Amino acid sequence: MTDLSLAPVQVNVRWWQHRGVRRFCRNRLAVLGTVLIILLTAACFIGPHLLKYTELTIDLRARFAPPFAGPHLLGTDPLGRDLCARLLMAGRISLMVGFFSMLLSTLFGALVGIVAGFYGGRVGAVLMRLVDAFLAFPAIFLLLVLAAFTKPSALMITLIIAVTSWMEVARVVESQVRSLRERDFIQAARTLGLRNSTLMFSELLPNAMGPIIVAATLTVARAILLEAYISYLGYGIQPPLPSWGNLLNGAQQYLLQAPWLAIIPGLTITLAVTSFNFIGDGLRDALDVRSDQP
Repeated sequence: MTDLSLAPVQVNVRWWQHRGVRRFCRNRLAVLGTVLIILLTAACFIGPHLLKYTELTIDLRARFAPPFAGPHLLGTDPLGRDLCARLLMAGRISLMVGFFSMLLSTLFGALVGIVAGFYGGRVGAVLMRLVDAFLAFPAIFLLLVLAAFTKPSALMITLIIAVTSWMEVARVVESQVRSLRERDFIQAARTLGLRNSTLMFSELLPNAMGPIIVAATLTVARAILLEAYISYLGYGIQPPLPSWGNLLNGAQQYLLQAPWLAIIPGLTITLAVTSFNFIGDGLRDALDVRSDQP
């Protein structure tokens, strides 16, 4: 006869009942940031299909039309192109650059960090000195140098931002793995004869995902800012392909005549970056295992 008292008890905990999710939902700024990013992403990817004008449609009779004063919702630029259509298409490109550069930099930084943290010794010292060498160069100048010697395109800008953004992730992961590698569960896994690759990617990496997720979220915000920065200076994505950065670049000479050409993209960049930072702060609190709050 089976002793039911020894049978494993399976507890079905829905995702919204998880402590981390509840802690995240209590952070109003994090929830607000999540809602804003969802709405902004949906607007950028769906909105252009709902508008009457495309980002390249020229209406010379409506040049410098102000916002909310005609058929062009957010006004027009010096060529009469609809600013709303260009802003949403630019957001699609800027968000994709931010997301994919975050993905590349996080993958590479996590790989360097987990190898350095797991092996330590000479291997870890060499890898972390490589990280220090990259950090010694000012990121903005390194970014501009790389952008100046390459052909501007969305793909190239994504790669350049990823190359200059992986070091912080590597440091976070290395520190986390170094503190985890001496834990009892790792020692137990070693005694079972598991390979180093299994220990790194099946045991250590899942336990280091909290800091990685937080760092990745903040990297998106940084990547959007960097793309806007180099595009504003003329080394990034080139017209007629719009991005939030080159919209600001094209608007700077019309600040007095048509200030909305700079104000609207600037506010959009601020909204996106601030929202991602709010999400990162909320995730940091929600994934903090030291938190005593339920």
